[in-house]
Amino acid sequence: MNRRHFFNGAALTAVAAASVSRVAMAALPEPVIMNHADTAPPLTPQTGRPYNPVVTLNGWTLPWRMNNGVKEFHLVAEPVVREMAPGFKAHMWGYNGQSPGPTIEVVEGDRVRVFVTNKLPEHTSIHWHGQRLPSGMDGVSGLNQPAIPVGKTFVYEFVARRPGTFMYHPHADEMTQMAMGMMGFWVTHPKGKHPLIDEVDRDFVFLLNAYDIDPGTMTPKIMTMTDFNLWSWNSRIFPGIDTLNVRLGDKVRIRIGNLTMTNHPIHLHGHEFKVTGSDGGPWPMAARAPEVTTDVAVGQMRQIDFLADEEGDWAFHCHKSHHTMNAMGHAIPTTIGVDHRGLVKKLQKVMPDYMMMGERGMADMGEMEMQIPENTAPMMTGTGPYGGVEMGGMFSILKVRKNQKPGDYKDPGWYKQPAGTQAYEWTGALPDPARMKASSTAMPATAGPGTEVQIRKPMGTMAH
Repeated sequence: MNRRHFFNGAALTAVAAASVSRVAMAALPEPVIMNHADTAPPLTPQTGRPYNPVVTLNGWTLPWRMNNGVKEFHLVAEPVVREMAPGFKAHMWGYNGQSPGPTIEVVEGDRVRVFVTNKLPEHTSIHWHGQRLPSGMDGVSGLNQPAIPVGKTFVYEFVARRPGTFMYHPHADEMTQMAMGMMGFWVTHPKGKHPLIDEVDRDFVFLLNAYDIDPGTMTPKIMTMTDFNLWSWNSRIFPGIDTLNVRLGDKVRIRIGNLTMTNHPIHLHGHEFKVTGSDGGPWPMAARAPEVTTDVAVGQMRQIDFLADEEGDWAFHCHKSHHTMNAMGHAIPTTIGVDHRGLVKKLQKVMPDYMMMGERGMADMGEMEMQIPENTAPMMTGTGPYGGVEMGGMFSILKVRKNQKPGDYKDPGWYKQPAGTQAYEWTGALPDPARMKASSTAMPATAGPGTEVQIRKPMGTMAH
């Protein structure tokens, strides 16, 4: 999709900020609004310096215009409706029709001018997280600049001084505005061959974010500090997160930014990767080592590179198990192993739809047809070729295919396992299990009579 298609495509609607006069708008680049949550193809640069564009998972790249050698963008801060998964939408705040906002891509050395129009119900600002720039452009309202009033447009202008991956977010009423989804990615590509930044075939970016939205409602609770119930990538939850589709043998880069309230150990199946950079810049070679999981802390970005040399469908997710679930009921007690059959029958006489949760484990939840409130995502969902995936939240799939054409990001469908390469049911005889034989040196299972136990109490006293 090129820049002209971006402006003319049916999925995008160019809108003028109603609060800005026509004369003022004539000097502004046309704001472009995205109205769907699908992953957009990379935006190949038609003007300015060339670069290898990124693909934003369930997002898009913001078009620009060149104005006397300056790359100009237009962000509109506004309330948005984000589809977090099919059939589940949330009222959020974001930029240009989406939360997170569009990715901004520039090249090292570009002079960049960003117009920010405020269509929120309160003032705002933008902080360019990780950038080297003049203090007055850093975006902390009250410290570096006055906040952007409702209905006004401010301009940020600076040179993209170093290559890397950065984020943008408000630094005004931050607790409210970030909790409502205001954030986005910024990628500065190197202007030439860089000794610490390899060229790759596919380059993905996405942000980690979290929300607390009560089942049946649409607006995040902004006062939540720790007990979130929706863990998302680019404000999408599985199975609403698109797959990462690559060609066998591709060199792949994934850039992950964390603007949640906790850390996330991001784990990739089937491959090893190296962490090659952070929002501080590319890492030296001596700092890189093979990993399958990397922890992305709050306010950090981690860039991972790997060779997609194992064909198949590979899980890619946060390794905190509660972060791969949706809308969990944290106050529900554990009832595994308790037989509730008699109680359930009695309760169903007065509540026909009543179901006991967790009697044999939580996997039953994926099969239940218990009614849930409208506009709510099931806790465990997603279906694969062999049944329920029993995941939610921060989960997606890396799909590696030998026949995926270069530049083709379409979902190739499910992987067909070659004969003899899949786990299967064993129906033959089972050997007797080997058992440890007790010996005189084995540790006794329990303390025998007369065993002396010493307990050290405070102040150095001893009791027997």
